[in-house]
Amino acid sequence: MMSSSYSNLLELASGEVPSPSFSRIGRRIPRVMTVPGIMSDLDDDPSESVCSDRSSSSVQRDRIIIVANQLPIKVSRKPGNGRGWNFSLDDNSLLLQLKDGLGDDDMEVIYVGCLKEDIHPNEQDEVSQNLLENFKCVPTFIPPDMFSRYYHEFCKQQLWPLFHYMLPLSPDLGGRFNRLLWQAYVSVNKIFADRIMEVINPEDDYVWVHDYHLMVLPTFLRKRFNRVKLGFFLHSPFPSSEIYKTLPVREELLRAMLNADLIGFHTFDYARHFLSCCSRMLGLSYESKRGYIGLEYYGRTVSIKILPVGIHMGQLQSVLSLSETEAKVSDLCKQFGEKDRILLLGVDDMDIFKGISLKLLAMEQLLTQHPELQGKVVLVQIANPARGIGKDVREVKQETYSTVERINGKFGKPGYEPVVLIDENLKFYERIAYYVVAECCLVTAVRDGMNLIPYEYIISRQGNEKLDKVLGLDPNTPKKSMLVVSEFIGCSPSLSGAIRVNPWNIDAVADAMDGALVMEEPEKQLRHEKHYRYVSTHDVGYWARSFLQDLERTCKDHMQRRSWGIGFGLSFRVVALDPNFRKLSMEHIVSAYKRTKIRAILLDYDGTLMPQASIDKSPSSKTIKILNSLCRDKNNMVFIVSARSRDKLAEWFAPCDNLGIAAEHGYFIRLKRDEEWETCVPVVECSWKQIAEPVMALYTETTDGSTIEDRETSLVWCYEDADPDFGSCQAKELLDHLESVLANEPVTVKSGQNIVEVKPQGVSKGLVAKRLLSTMQDRGMLADFVLCIGDDRSDEDMFEVITSSIDGPSIARNAEVFACTVCRKPSKAKYYLDDSVEIVRLMQGLACVSDQTPHI
Repeated sequence: MMSSSYSNLLELASGEVPSPSFSRIGRRIPRVMTVPGIMSDLDDDPSESVCSDRSSSSVQRDRIIIVANQLPIKVSRKPGNGRGWNFSLDDNSLLLQLKDGLGDDDMEVIYVGCLKEDIHPNEQDEVSQNLLENFKCVPTFIPPDMFSRYYHEFCKQQLWPLFHYMLPLSPDLGGRFNRLLWQAYVSVNKIFADRIMEVINPEDDYVWVHDYHLMVLPTFLRKRFNRVKLGFFLHSPFPSSEIYKTLPVREELLRAMLNADLIGFHTFDYARHFLSCCSRMLGLSYESKRGYIGLEYYGRTVSIKILPVGIHMGQLQSVLSLSETEAKVSDLCKQFGEKDRILLLGVDDMDIFKGISLKLLAMEQLLTQHPELQGKVVLVQIANPARGIGKDVREVKQETYSTVERINGKFGKPGYEPVVLIDENLKFYERIAYYVVAECCLVTAVRDGMNLIPYEYIISRQGNEKLDKVLGLDPNTPKKSMLVVSEFIGCSPSLSGAIRVNPWNIDAVADAMDGALVMEEPEKQLRHEKHYRYVSTHDVGYWARSFLQDLERTCKDHMQRRSWGIGFGLSFRVVALDPNFRKLSMEHIVSAYKRTKIRAILLDYDGTLMPQASIDKSPSSKTIKILNSLCRDKNNMVFIVSARSRDKLAEWFAPCDNLGIAAEHGYFIRLKRDEEWETCVPVVECSWKQIAEPVMALYTETTDGSTIEDRETSLVWCYEDADPDFGSCQAKELLDHLESVLANEPVTVKSGQNIVEVKPQGVSKGLVAKRLLSTMQDRGMLADFVLCIGDDRSDEDMFEVITSSIDGPSIARNAEVFACTVCRKPSKAKYYLDDSVEIVRLMQGLACVSDQTPHI
């Protein structure tokens, strides 16, 4: 299905004029970056940021642009004079496999990525047209020296080791951060963005970006199109915050990822680490609603997806059916089966994290501890070529060869080698043949992303009728397979029937290998059946469909929200708000303030007049001066509405004669300094504190940095100074605990910003708003100006009351009503201000108006 923005995608390649809706970026695909150089972090021209409030012409999901470092294309020079190129699809590419899982009838797929060969600038136009016409691929041409800095040096020597938990403690361990390499990384991501700009219809197309090579790409795309429907999937591990925060550009990468709508991870651990980094470094919190995890980020909800990728069942089963596979299995049966050898198999890339040398040491330990296995057990280790280059790869290769040589020299006999090292790139069917005959597969990486080797092994061991004949098996006999897998790989949580090991513990791995060999046949069959059922139903198509369904769900309200970009460089982000939610302008409110005669002003304190992060919470002399100016105006009724105790508020605001104060969420109210405190609700019994306080004390003792504040009618547990992750976790437990033990008491238990609070039922800040408006009404003072400002959940009750009073009798008809929250976030308020500094500035502006107005 073609995108609605143009009738024929090939217009781009042929150079024809694109349709009008494409005019902003439509042009023939050019050569990109033919001269080496470094681009700036971001083009900050605001005119390029598309922010339209008009509705999309179509919300139908009909096309997806898949972006990855490499295109799913094989490239080779044409034979003869060496001019021209041959292209073919790479069936082993995950990107191509996920397209098969989506189905050709449901969605058109466009690929954007690099080629494996360097294309001369003179050939790039012709290659672009060929790939677009025949393969729907848009090649991204990167100069060789820049590609080397971007991929081999920054991605593979800095990001990749760090994401696999290697700290650059010395130049030999990982790569020290290099700002020039980072600039190359950003520049390449910018080139990718430019390439996407040439084919995207931003209001209809979905974009799915893959892996750590393109982590800042979401920022470039979001800047160009504020409402782009964008998913990002990380195929590598995401490290814990202690590791990740050593990266000098840690915030830039986090904010770039948060410019996506949906972020996918293979396991809960990876997602948890990412969320922890967002909490610790950006101060963001997340919520789980009906099974979906979401981060609120400047009014946008960024969804988190946890789903491991699967294998392409159709492709694997077709390879199992090949005559070449059958012949190779027959050869292996003769090679190993006729000598009664038991085959153990390892398939790994030759890199530092695959743990090949540890596996070999475990094999040595196995043969040492079990001499009866010498001459019987063979470990075939297939070592795929490493994807990176560098000293670490050379060292791993050298260590592997020397270890194999030593083990074979120690335990080998004529006609028997305990370790067979295959250090070459086998054809896929050859690798599958080894899976078919292997009694056990060993995947013992010290740290790895998903790793689909165990999945391929399970399906291969299921086999088919032809292979059963070659193996001499009865087709009705239940199949069996055994897996020994590292705890530190992404597929480990999905394979509950595998023997999980710590690859660093050589003895444990050797014991696991022995356990896999001696396990009873029925047990092996049950484990295989369980694994096969999971792997066959959670294939790559299931993964791709599930991710895109969640992306569609996350993006469904894009066109119903106003959005605009803020920030420069890689700190750019988009604010997305309800169309009726807007920033409170000084001009607007001052104009309304001047026109009106009777005004009600309700102000929260902590987080509103006083910044939440302030250590000294007492009001400044400037704040006192502003409040006194407002209170001297006979037309004003000004109230501070706070959760704090009445003694503390009375002490702080003693200089303000005419200021009303509502303490402890409005349980205590005082209209002026010289008046008595009143209660909003009947006096409550506080015997429940004897139950709640010991529970809070228990959590305070076990949570460093937390405190208890005992107020007259409430108890507050505060964890502002505790570890954010642990404090949040403890707060949830405390909330459940208190709700359980106080179920029969006349109190409510609520969580707020870094607090858990127990207070009497029926007490809320909404009661203060009702009380103030009704008191003014009783005095014949119908307010024609109402301003209410607050920052947290407890203030939403005030917003609801004053908003619902617009058509009621407690305020004047056509009154000017301003409910304002702090920061851009979902709220019942109609307006927002960015922070307490803006709020104080606003109140100062109103105070100046009152000071300049003669009071009669």
